[in-house]
Amino acid sequence: MKQPQYNTALYMRLSRDDESFGDSVSIETQRTVLTQFVREHPEFHVVSEFVDDGWSGTNFAGVR
Repeated sequence: MKQPQYNTALYMRLSRDDESFGDSVSIETQRTVLTQFVREHPEFHVVSEFVDDGWSGTNFAGVR
């Protein structure tokens, strides 16, 4: 029986500790962990990737 396949998006978000480093180590580490997970679970098919590098929960618009 064929296993179902799920369209999936990877989402990486800046760690507060890495805010000053551009494309942060945190983002690269998250990307590595997520892509390894997807390789190990073929039922997930990555269709998109989202990166919030430079925005954290403390500095996005609307926060006071």
